[in-house]
This record gives sequence, C-alpha cells and structure tokens, in this order.
Amino acid sequence: MPISLTVNGTPHTLDLEPEMPLLWALREQLGLTGTKYGCGIAACGACTVHLDGRAVRSCTLPLSATEGKSVVTIEALAPADSPHAVQVAWVARQVPQCGYCQSGMIMAVAALLADTPAPTDDEIDARLTNICRCGTYPRVRAAIHEAVAMRAATVPTDAAAGTGERS
Repeated sequence: MPISLTVNGTPHTLDLEPEMPLLWALREQLGLTGTKYGCGIAACGACTVHLDGRAVRSCTLPLSATEGKSVVTIEALAPADSPHAVQVAWVARQVPQCGYCQSGMIMAVAALLADTPAPTDDEIDARLTNICRCGTYPRVRAAIHEAVAMRAATVPTDAAAGTGERS
C-alpha cells in the first residue's frame, strides 16, 4: 500500500509494508542514516525525529502512521550554513562522547525548545527521556541552557523590533 509523506521538505510516496517502522524507511529506503537504531522498543531515543513538529521515536512508529504527515530528520533540522542553536551549543559544550545517541538527543531538545523556549531543569528532566550510555547529561543540560541564551540574544526586543536592531 503506497504511503505518501513529506521527509525533510521533499514529498515521497513509499510502496512499503504499512507496519514497517519509519526508522527503516528513512535509513534503508531514503538513505537518511543520521537517525540511529538503538533499542527497537522506543526506550532510548536514538531514533528520534520530528513528526509534524513533535518529537517521536521512529523505531516503533509504523509507516502507516505517517500518511500525509511531515517528517524532519537531523539532516534537515537546519541548513548546513546556519546550524540550529542546539547544534551550535552541542559543539560549544562538547556534549558528545561516542556520539551515537546525539542526533536523537538533538532532535528531542529542538522539539522541547520549540514547545518550551526557556525550560527549567525540572522541565528538561521531565521531557528529555533519551538515554546516553556515555552519561553526558550534565553537558546536555548546559548545552540546552546555552542554546536558550543564544536564541534569546538573537530575538529582537520589543523596543528594537520595529527598527531591525537586535538585542
């Protein structure tokens, strides 16, 4: 049964089994290997992508659930010449050790910041359920706070909004 969806801004019609996990369609059919297989039971978050703007675990999400929807993977989180604030903060804070879980972690954090632009530590703990075997959680939290600060520094203030000035 053909399934139509948009992946990273490009429409696709995939003639695959409807119960195939989205992860395998992304990796094997579309060649988007930034999304990783970790556990296969939606527990670790290495496979996190955005589905219509929400962070979802793609290893257990059936392709049929994506019909008519938009998927964004780490490859299209931001243009290469203008990385997302989370990606910039990840580098600045040297978050990854092995790096395997990081694309999923970054996608989860980007979704968190889209919903909660300045999360508290408690909100981060409640929403970020991705697992990092290397234990980089203190650096993850520091990078989240740095990304918030970077975004705040580039948003126009109310007074300067009409003049094009940045705060």
